[in-house]
Amino acid sequence: MRSLKSRHWLATEYVWFLIPYMIYDFYAMYLCEWCRTKDQNLRRVTIIRNFLIENRLMVTHHAVILFFLVPISQKLRGELGDFFVGCIFTAELSTPFVSLGRVLIQLKQQHTLLYKVNGILTVTTFLFCRILLFPFMYWSYGQQKGLSLLQVPFNIPLHCNVANAILISPQLYWFSLLCKKAARLFDTAKAKKDG
Repeated sequence: MRSLKSRHWLATEYVWFLIPYMIYDFYAMYLCEWCRTKDQNLRRVTIIRNFLIENRLMVTHHAVILFFLVPISQKLRGELGDFFVGCIFTAELSTPFVSLGRVLIQLKQQHTLLYKVNGILTVTTFLFCRILLFPFMYWSYGQQKGLSLLQVPFNIPLHCNVANAILISPQLYWFSLLCKKAARLFDTAKAKKDG
């Protein structure tokens, strides 16, 4: 097993993809809002204000990544290696499935098999890449230091636990929304089959 202090060039250089991607993603979300409301003849300021209010959690998510996680991953992590940076980047593996689901909704394809399969993949990748990722990081740290999973939180700096709690909180919220949506999708399919 490689050390938690090991470095790889890709983890450092990936940020040059991450920054423009986050900016693009934020702008694309705004454009979706603009397209959705353009027939209402709203002023641009009103559209922007509504977008920021209705998407405050997602806006906060993008701002935290750009203004906190990027500087931490590039300059402020000190001796820590790329393992934890790579784990955090792994969270984005669920994004294509989330995005495809949104596209299928806009195309009114919620009744298709593709939408249902994508829903299962979304929930699965979100669970593994955004929720179980955190216990995995603690477990991996414990393996390197000879600690059990339950001992790790008490043997790392408090700010690490606080940062992980801040990072996982919105993930848990979004995961609960995904699970509710998946349950409705399959309840509806079952009701149609039974009825």
